[in-house]
Amino acid sequence: MSQEHEAILIGRIVDDEIEWSLDELSGLCAVESHCILELVEQGAIQSRSVHEPRFGHETLHRVRVAVRLQRDLGINAAGTALALELLERIESLERELSRLR
Repeated sequence: MSQEHEAILIGRIVDDEIEWSLDELSGLCAVESHCILELVEQGAIQSRSVHEPRFGHETLHRVRVAVRLQRDLGINAAGTALALELLERIESLERELSRLR
């Protein structure tokens, strides 16, 4: 007799207007706050506020990609900022190329 297992996935819909604090973003990305601040210093991500770090929906994906780059490739925050910029440029060129086809 075999047992069937069902996976339950829990998600959160993220809209354009949502903002997270530094601690909230840190928890969502499972990374320490100082790592996120390093990415801000390198220009890889931007805070929506100068007074208190607040981050929008676009930042969540960038931080998660940055964390994987740092963990898997062992690159520092400056290298991560460059890699993110190049990845975005590649995606932009691929979108442009697909429109031309």
